Amino acid sequence: MSWTNELYNVYERVVGTEKAEGEDPLLPISHSTANAQIELTIDEEGEFVSANSINKENAVTIIPVTEDSGTRSSGITPMPLADKLVYIAGDYPQYTEGKRSDNSAYFEAYIEQLNKWCESEFAHIAVKAIYAYLIKKELLGDLVGSGVLTVDAETGKLDTKVKIAGIPQEDCFVRFIVQTKDSVCRTWEDTSLYDSFIGFNSAESGSGELCYATGETKTLTYKHPSKIRNSGDKAKLISSNDESGFTYRGRFLDKEQALSVSYEFSQKMHNALKWLISRQGISFDSLTLVTWQSSLEPVPEPTRSMLDLDDDEPEPAEYDPKKYFAERLQKLILGYKDSFNEGDKVMILGLDAATTGRLSISVYTELERSVFYTNLAKWHEQTAWRRFNGKKGRNEINSFGFYDIAVCAFGTEQGGRLECDKKVLKSIVLRLLPCTTDGKKLPMDIVYALFNKASQPLSYDQQGSHRRVVETACGMIRKAQLDSDNTRFYKGEIKMAYDPTNTDRNYLFGCLLAIADKAESDTYDKNEKRITNARRYWNAFSSRPYQTWKIIEERLEPYLEKDPRIMVRYTKHLNEIMAKMSPDDFSDNSGLTPMYLIGFHHYNALLWGNKSEDDTNDNETGEEV
Repeated sequence: MSWTNELYNVYERVVGTEKAEGEDPLLPISHSTANAQIELTIDEEGEFVSANSINKENAVTIIPVTEDSGTRSSGITPMPLADKLVYIAGDYPQYTEGKRSDNSAYFEAYIEQLNKWCESEFAHIAVKAIYAYLIKKELLGDLVGSGVLTVDAETGKLDTKVKIAGIPQEDCFVRFIVQTKDSVCRTWEDTSLYDSFIGFNSAESGSGELCYATGETKTLTYKHPSKIRNSGDKAKLISSNDESGFTYRGRFLDKEQALSVSYEFSQKMHNALKWLISRQGISFDSLTLVTWQSSLEPVPEPTRSMLDLDDDEPEPAEYDPKKYFAERLQKLILGYKDSFNEGDKVMILGLDAATTGRLSISVYTELERSVFYTNLAKWHEQTAWRRFNGKKGRNEINSFGFYDIAVCAFGTEQGGRLECDKKVLKSIVLRLLPCTTDGKKLPMDIVYALFNKASQPLSYDQQGSHRRVVETACGMIRKAQLDSDNTRFYKGEIKMAYDPTNTDRNYLFGCLLAIADKAESDTYDKNEKRITNARRYWNAFSSRPYQTWKIIEERLEPYLEKDPRIMVRYTKHLNEIMAKMSPDDFSDNSGLTPMYLIGFHHYNALLWGNKSEDDTNDNETGEEV
């Protein structure tokens, strides 16, 4: 089934249900949203009551739209009810000047359309009240009198320097409240008003033709909605207004042959997509991803780390990182599985702005529930790694989110934070998505990018930034190793903690680097911040380990001589690692593989945690790297 049909089914499933607290409503057909700056209150007789400006947090307003007004970009196309002052203010010329001061054509078009609604069988008391008020042409005078709008003292015209919520006064959008004897009608929230306009608009639509999507005879549309990702989004998913380019030329004679979709289908499909994005979409710059299942039960976001998916989960009194991660993963995956109905599918849709006015579908995938959850669990299990949580001041076992991977592999440190080019970020997200949803192998260029970044500690002012890169590199190295059945970098399984049985040359050289780094830093004064020689020569060491190790060892010796206890402790560690290396391996000066980062990270955690070297002990504490 296509993405359009899946979205249509979402609409049919959700429409008429009660929305959750704090959740954006599903838009009715023939309705859209706009950001209002002014709220006007009148009574049912059409008399002015009050007015006030609206802050940006409450500006989003549901409004009725016609096929034309819902896609307007120029010309005179009034909204059916709420609109800009130039359309609804009959006294606009009295308070404005310049080319747009004569708004008679705008006002007449608006009033004529509103009058048709009032005189139709679908008329609503609030619509009649608004018509009765606006026809008096006193709107701007009332807004100025109530202090909502400001005029220039000399000219008596609207002050062009004054703005409301960032919008010039003369361009403000107005929404209405109508007070009746029995109730207060907030027009943007009143469902009876929604139904009133839907009925009126449907009656005005005319005869129907064949809809390619449903196979039914319905009123067609070639003007599809925008504002898909947010209320200010002008890009459209479907458009057929290019009759001179290559939109359909060479395949069809006209746009009617290329695509015939009913107005109702288009509205329901687009409104369902807007609702899903506002409810559970996630954005990476202009790229928006939304994941949902056909039953509309909650579904895990495939771009986040395991612990970020449910960070409100209470922790046990005795915290064990490895056990805690395993329990969270099992609980989350099983919990979501239990919410599935038979035959449910998971859909992942990615949208990006191809141009200012066009949206492209960057990715669309439909998966059976078992496939999605099996692959998602596999990703979290295989990318899990020991990571330092600065906020909690401890080590955790956690998988990696896409943002972390992208900024660590292709980002730079800016103002103490890792940042990544937005276009690169989007590209990495799209490349990693099949790894979580389809079980694809991790792209190796990402692994080597992390390896290269982690081998350059002097590129970072903050040790925390470099530590984050090393941790991410280790997690992805382990993932790549598992993708290749444990044979890519090392003949065996990469464990989560130090492995005393590992005699791989690269791993052991990484252990030596960790010992040299920790040994020198232990001789510093408490508040002394210096770069160790191990870090200073780190990049050279990764390319020429044997040659560079001689330099690091020589420069380490004066520091060890400062404290005999430190010398004894770390000499023991050095001798233990050296004993595991054959003379040929040690004297091999060829560049190290990514496994050396695993050795560094493992032994660094061991030294900082001051714990047993038993690889079954995964509960070291203390800061790593």
